[in-house]
Amino acid sequence: MEFLQANLDYLVLGTLGFMSFVMLALVIERYFYLSRVKVQQFDHIETLKIDLTRNLTTLSSIGSNAPYVGLLGTVLGILVTFYTMGQGGKIEVHSIMLGLALALKATAAGLLVAIPAIMFYNALLRKVEVQVARWQAWKDGGNP
Repeated sequence: MEFLQANLDYLVLGTLGFMSFVMLALVIERYFYLSRVKVQQFDHIETLKIDLTRNLTTLSSIGSNAPYVGLLGTVLGILVTFYTMGQGGKIEVHSIMLGLALALKATAAGLLVAIPAIMFYNALLRKVEVQVARWQAWKDGGNP
């Protein structure tokens, strides 16, 4: 329990920081790829979709799982607070509230990672739809 008490913030916030870094790297890579892709290079729509949606699953997974990582940090933080309270033998409202407030920061951090990830995912998915429509217009004889 002492290990958890000493390293909980590093573990949870480090994991969320890593998820945030990966999310930003994927968003930047996908944005540049989608802005430069030439749909005329693709002969089949499925190969186009495969290339356009590469890494979007990882982005979606980060957005959907970051709140759970934050929630896990909150639950473990509350567990540590109650454990510390039980070991001390005295119940002080100030220490309880401080421990709970510090535990809730993990949930907030999880949401700070998840909300932009889902927003970027949706924006990139829209760009994919536009590129697929351009390919379809090109195949139908129009101008992409």
